[in-house]
Amino acid sequence: MSNTAPLGTATAPHGSNAPYDVMRVRQDFPILSRLVHEKPGRPGKPLVYLDNAASAQKPRQVIDAMSRLLEEDYANVHRGVHFLSQRSTDLYEATRDKVAAFLNAPSRENIVFTRNATEAINLVAQSWGGKHLKAGDTVLLSHMEHHANIVPWQLLRDRIGIGIKVVPVLDDGALDMDAYADMLTDDVKLVAITHASNVLGTVNPAREIVRLARAKDKTVLLDGSQAAVHMPVDVQSIDPDLYVFTGHKLYGPTGIGALYGRKEVLDSMPPYQGGGDMISTVTFEKTTYREAPYRFEAGTPPIIEGVGLGAAIDYVKEIGMDAIMAHEQRLLAHAMDRLADIEGLRLIGTAPGKAAIISFTIDGIHPHDIGTLLDRAGVAVRVGRHCTEPLMERFGVGATARASFGLYNTEDEAAMLADAVRAAKDFWG
Repeated sequence: MSNTAPLGTATAPHGSNAPYDVMRVRQDFPILSRLVHEKPGRPGKPLVYLDNAASAQKPRQVIDAMSRLLEEDYANVHRGVHFLSQRSTDLYEATRDKVAAFLNAPSRENIVFTRNATEAINLVAQSWGGKHLKAGDTVLLSHMEHHANIVPWQLLRDRIGIGIKVVPVLDDGALDMDAYADMLTDDVKLVAITHASNVLGTVNPAREIVRLARAKDKTVLLDGSQAAVHMPVDVQSIDPDLYVFTGHKLYGPTGIGALYGRKEVLDSMPPYQGGGDMISTVTFEKTTYREAPYRFEAGTPPIIEGVGLGAAIDYVKEIGMDAIMAHEQRLLAHAMDRLADIEGLRLIGTAPGKAAIISFTIDGIHPHDIGTLLDRAGVAVRVGRHCTEPLMERFGVGATARASFGLYNTEDEAAMLADAVRAAKDFWG
């Protein structure tokens, strides 16, 4: 890549109006060309990476943007008067504009940088929850939540005595919306629900969740860790009070995520951590704080990671989130069709309109054994509880194997998944 290219700007993988060219996209991801399990005298297996729900691979554009910052423009941000500090600050803050545009937020002032979605939810729990919730109030979760949207509320419950209620999940993995509407009782002050399940793939009706909650004066937090990767997200249309996502699932680096908040909601929240650039003035008697979002960003921020996230957003926007979603839906349909005729295979999560995530079990084979055998074939899937132990219990399984598709996966890879699963089943008889 040319050193004169603007930092954080993704080279177009293909024209926005061109047919989806997945082989062209794959050229941007160096890791996809490597072999796995290669040994002297034994060729390796081509990598089939289907663990995207855990963390996606990074395109060259993101890697180059981060490297170029380190090689040409790196300095600490926000307070330096020298050239490099101002350059680094501009590049880092440009990502705030990119995140705002990516979510269609009204303003860059709506965007708080965090380390990841988990930290963003903890920020909301400790800051918003610590101020606006009291003993006897209730937070409404769903049965499909990731631990990151359960534990922070339990910590707050143990500290101040709030209650937690859980909206059930139907047998196909859809959220029970009738139960949800009935559970919006007077004691509920906050609804905190995932936009898309990391296990079931279920895409919850976010706009309806918000509409019903708002009609009863509830605040709504949506966990967009999976949704922001697979589909366009428009926070002005969905209208949540708070929305979180993480960079590393969106083809960006680890260590960077974002919290969107409606301005009046962020303005009502006290600082979460103290120190560094979140202050206005400090004396030993008193400290005053900056306006949101900056008062939630204590200490030196993740500068390199922030620039990497900006490049990742440029990249997916260049392809187009609608195009990515359509491509992944084709892969999902192809893989589901191929897996459906494998005897003893049970799909966990079949709700209509689900994201390209497939969790499954096979009678008589532990998911870890499935994962190990698939890995020997070069197919990387996730196995385990996926940080959703209550959901595993709901479906009566100890663990599942999970294949999750990304923008660079192909129909051939979807078929290879099914072939490897069938071979694993045959191996175990």
